[in-house]
Amino acid sequence: MTFVQIIDCKTDRLDEMNRLMDRWVEATQGKRTATHSMVGRDRADSTHVVEIVEFPSYEEAMENSKLPETNRIFQELTALCDGEPTFTDVDVLRDEQLNKIVVRRFVDEVIDKGNVNAADELCTADYREHDPGLSTYDADLERSKAENKEIIDAFQPTCTIDTLIAEGDTVCLRMSFRGRHVGAFKGMEPTHRDVSGTGHATFRCEGGKIAESWWNLDDLGLMRQLGVVEV
Repeated sequence: MTFVQIIDCKTDRLDEMNRLMDRWVEATQGKRTATHSMVGRDRADSTHVVEIVEFPSYEEAMENSKLPETNRIFQELTALCDGEPTFTDVDVLRDEQLNKIVVRRFVDEVIDKGNVNAADELCTADYREHDPGLSTYDADLERSKAENKEIIDAFQPTCTIDTLIAEGDTVCLRMSFRGRHVGAFKGMEPTHRDVSGTGHATFRCEGGKIAESWWNLDDLGLMRQLGVVEV
């Protein structure tokens, strides 16, 4: 179970604290078990600083606390604070990464279910899609829907999400797909051949919707499977 430690302290020496955190990251490289650290300042009280540190489990957090570097940095942190920092130990019961959810819905509803109009809800009005397989590398929402509908109707693909990683407003997708060439595609009549491939996509999210995407699919592999090109 993911474990989070919340450290509350009072200090007006935030710059020194940031430098101290940089030294801790450097000193524990290759040793620490923490996977994510975030420092924030209370808007209502500029001396109230909160650090949130994430670990894969409580047990690994305890291993991290045993590092001599961690103890030394804590002593230096305490010296920067008005009083000793307080700790809150939290077992994470639910972790919703909302940008990943909208990307999963896009894959499920637009690609797997073939409902390209779902993009109206999932994407911003000024959405832009960058895909070398489309007629332009800067397709707006309506053009991307129209051209993607041709692809979906032609191959009726199903997509498997192999990896989905989110950081900030960016979500990266590694996927594999399977389908059958049952409809006209770029002037080619259906071959009824089974096709499969892999691809990567990167999404930029804004306000809970997808604002921009970049796609890289194995188009050459697809053309080989259709018998259009030989390598």
